[in-house]
Amino acid sequence: MTDFTGLINTVVTNLQRNSLCHSYHIQETAVFSPEQFAFKIIAELATGGTLQIRIYRNRMHTDYSYHFMQMDTSMRWDNKEHFPSIATFPHHFHGNSGLVEASPLTGDPDHDLPIVLNLLSDSFSFPS
Repeated sequence: MTDFTGLINTVVTNLQRNSLCHSYHIQETAVFSPEQFAFKIIAELATGGTLQIRIYRNRMHTDYSYHFMQMDTSMRWDNKEHFPSIATFPHHFHGNSGLVEASPLTGDPDHDLPIVLNLLSDSFSFPS
């Protein structure tokens, strides 16, 4: 899925389907051309935390960030190309301890967002 509307709908649909997501709002959108756009969605989670989802698409490349924040906890999955030694480069996970690790994400929100939400559900013993 490469168009702005399709990609944002994919993210929203995945949030709506998961019981961990209490509510969400689209905070920012920018469409530069049919092949280049960005958006940020903030999801309020049933655990009390928030998940900030940022997607930037430029032709066939997608940069993403899924950033979970709750009190003293912060975790982020992204694909910025600054950890080439990680086996899943450029995909990686920033743990709450500051450790950067391999990530199961691929850059496809339809694949990635359910994984992130399930990992968060497991981390906080909340049923997905």
